[in-house]
Amino acid sequence: MALLIPLGTGLTLIGLVILIGSMVAVARARRAGLSEEALRAKLQRIVAINFAGLAVSALGLMMVVIGMALG
Repeated sequence: MALLIPLGTGLTLIGLVILIGSMVAVARARRAGLSEEALRAKLQRIVAINFAGLAVSALGLMMVVIGMALG
C-alpha cells in the first residue's frame, strides 16, 4: 500500500501537465486568428483533453488519499 502514494503523486503530476498543456493550447488557438467555426471546433477538442487531464489528476489524488488512509 505504500506504493499508492508515489504512484498517485505521479498520476496527479501527469494530469497537471495535461491541464497546463490544454491552457496553453487555448491561448494559442485564440491568438491564431481562426474563424469562429474553426475556433469552436479546436476548443471542443481541447475541452475533451482538459477533462481527461482532470480525470487523471483526480484519480491520482484519490490514490494518494487511499494510500495515506491505509498506510
